[in-house]
Amino acid sequence: MWTTNSHPMSRRGMMQVIGACGAAALGAGLADAAGGTPPRPNGQKSSLGLKHAPLDKVRVGMIGVGSRGTGLMGNLLNIDGATVTAVCDVVPERVAAAQARVVAKGQPAPAGYTQGETDFQNLCQRDDVDLVYVATPWEWHAPMAVCAMNGGKHVAVEVPAAMTLPECWDLVNTSERTQRHCMMLENCCYGETEMLVMNMVRQGLLGELTYAEAGYIHPFAAGLLGTAEYSAWRRRHIMKLNGNLYPTHGLGPVALYLDIHGGDRFDYLVSMSSCEKALSKARDALPADDPRRQETYACGDVNTSLIKTALGRSVTVQFDLVTPRPYTRINMICGTGGTFADYPPRLTLHGKSHVWETDLAPYHAKYGHPLWKQQKEQALQSGGHGGMDYLMSWRLIHCLRSGCPLDMTVYDAAAWSSILPLSVASVAGGSVPVKVPDFTRGQWQTPRPLLAAGDA
Repeated sequence: MWTTNSHPMSRRGMMQVIGACGAAALGAGLADAAGGTPPRPNGQKSSLGLKHAPLDKVRVGMIGVGSRGTGLMGNLLNIDGATVTAVCDVVPERVAAAQARVVAKGQPAPAGYTQGETDFQNLCQRDDVDLVYVATPWEWHAPMAVCAMNGGKHVAVEVPAAMTLPECWDLVNTSERTQRHCMMLENCCYGETEMLVMNMVRQGLLGELTYAEAGYIHPFAAGLLGTAEYSAWRRRHIMKLNGNLYPTHGLGPVALYLDIHGGDRFDYLVSMSSCEKALSKARDALPADDPRRQETYACGDVNTSLIKTALGRSVTVQFDLVTPRPYTRINMICGTGGTFADYPPRLTLHGKSHVWETDLAPYHAKYGHPLWKQQKEQALQSGGHGGMDYLMSWRLIHCLRSGCPLDMTVYDAAAWSSILPLSVASVAGGSVPVKVPDFTRGQWQTPRPLLAAGDA
């Protein structure tokens, strides 16, 4: 089904770890980890600024209609110009429920694919699918996204988009070769607060940016030890890998503030993990005859990674699913003109008293993103993480129907996701610095109009 002690090591061993999170060969990832960027293969061209002819309607195929896929499909069914024409899942009952839901919204019943793990390949060959949504366990994301692009489809893939450097390069090279969009469904980039901050940054309110903090702190030890399918496959990764296994929710918005791939890029990182205690303690509270009592966990309770950018800025990224810290994505950005920090949201600006402003209503009124002002009522009605899920899909469908570039590219998907294998490699190497590949192959300085104010 779609389930699935640090010590100094040699450079060769570190390179093996970088690619060993599920891949047999490092390929292009090795060259960049060694300090270079592989040349673009013949027949490929950059996907930056990629445009296609406007689509009157966007016909969507869904791979994975479990909990997450069902939520995404619900938002799509509320967006004008989006139709669901095919659904795929290894659980036939989920496909039947999805088909009934589409029909209930007044659309024709979508084709169903339930014949095992690889039936998604048949969905990707359909002539009535323009865009494929991938909402399956992590290890399937990159293979399914590559299959969709090879079938001539655009793809929207859940986070992380890839788990190894070879998979990251597969996404990039396939998008460049097929000239198909590959956008990671990083919903946190579309939160109302995150888009407010992005607008303030773009308008210079925080001055020149120098430092940021991001994270995914989500107390979930009990959930990881649950009996649900997603508990089992997530826990299996924690049993094998020690690093930041879920970097993009906090890092994505911060990368947009810093204009990564629009004037800056991630250069290298160092990473370290704490010892592992919390999940083992929760495991030991299970009944004595529970087979999960025999499990051991590789991932430390808290992973902290520090990223340096090409322009000399630095970003701290944390990952913690098991300690009792309250939920936060941290979401802090610091510049010469001011600092914003989240959870709770607060702001301090140069020239004012050095205290936090906590009433941000005036800033929402003046700098709130036009997309939120335009779509807020519908977003909140549709639900999904405070409306950000709806806005993410609405914006994606809008861009495809308008023929304009997407907000986030395959290079963003690759770079943000690469923090997972690179952090694992750094931890395994005794927190050694590890190079982040330049997935744009030198084009990261090209400006891009990223969700510019008024572009709603």
